[in-house]
Amino acid sequence: KGLLLDVRTSEEYGQGHLEGSTQMDFYSDNFKDEISKLDPETPVYVYCRSGGRSGNTAKMLNSMGFKEVYNLDGGITAWSGQGNETVR
Repeated sequence: KGLLLDVRTSEEYGQGHLEGSTQMDFYSDNFKDEISKLDPETPVYVYCRSGGRSGNTAKMLNSMGFKEVYNLDGGITAWSGQGNETVR
C-alpha cells in the first residue's frame, strides 16, 4: 500500500516504468507544488533513473513531514539490471 512515484521526465517514463507508478517530473517548475499535494500519511516509494533525483525528492518529502518515504536504491537502472520488469 502506498504511492509509487517516478520522478523522471515524461520521455524517460515513456521508455519504461514500474507498473502502477505515478510520474512527476523532478525538473518541472511546479514539482514542489505537485508533491506538496500528496498525502503525507501515505507511504511514498520514489525512484528515478539512478537514484539522484529520487534521493533529493525523498529528502524534500521528509522535510515536508511525510511519515514514510522509501528511495529505490540505484533507481530503475538497478531495478532493470537485476532482471525485474518494467512496462511502457
